[in-house]
Amino acid sequence: MVMHGSPALRDWLARCPLIAILRGIETSDVDDIFSELLSAGILIAEIPLNSPDPLASIRRAAELFSDEMLVGAGTVTKVSEVEAVRAAGAKLIVSPHADAEIVREAKRLNLISVPGIGTATEAFAMLNAGADALKLFPADAMGTRMLTGLKAVLPKGTIMVPVGGIDEVSIPAWRHAGAMGYGVGSALYKPGSSASQVRAKAHQLLESLHNQ
Repeated sequence: MVMHGSPALRDWLARCPLIAILRGIETSDVDDIFSELLSAGILIAEIPLNSPDPLASIRRAAELFSDEMLVGAGTVTKVSEVEAVRAAGAKLIVSPHADAEIVREAKRLNLISVPGIGTATEAFAMLNAGADALKLFPADAMGTRMLTGLKAVLPKGTIMVPVGGIDEVSIPAWRHAGAMGYGVGSALYKPGSSASQVRAKAHQLLESLHNQ
């Protein structure tokens, strides 16, 4: 049986299925925040491009943590941004929308591509373009039944990652619905969050992975 999805991404998610979305992070905070994530066991983190000086932050994170973490760029909305974030050291490209050109450019550069989808049409189009996983967004507006419905028709093993409103309360329900990863934003990090606050929230989220 052929399993769809990037082996590299699948391996990262098997180690820890949480994806930290660090929207608004300042470059000066990268060292402390990424250190806390790594210490807690969260190994995938994306810095959205609508953060302050995102390329500098991605570059700093990649320089310090790429040996132990998968460092990515989020909110990638233009094809031209893919090369820029690759040059900064990102290996993961996450978009809020379904853009086949961004996916193809990411794959041309040997990057992991996770586009946002909201329909079956978008889901199949992104897989056909070469996406490694699908970001169900905004997940809180769609609900878990959207995920179970899509999984019934998508190729077996398609990696589905809900993003939007994911927190320690909702993770168990998404896990039961078949999610293989969880993109967590404000429930883990908000602009100005201290390292100790991120540490505490990270442990809460990790505990929720084991709740029934």
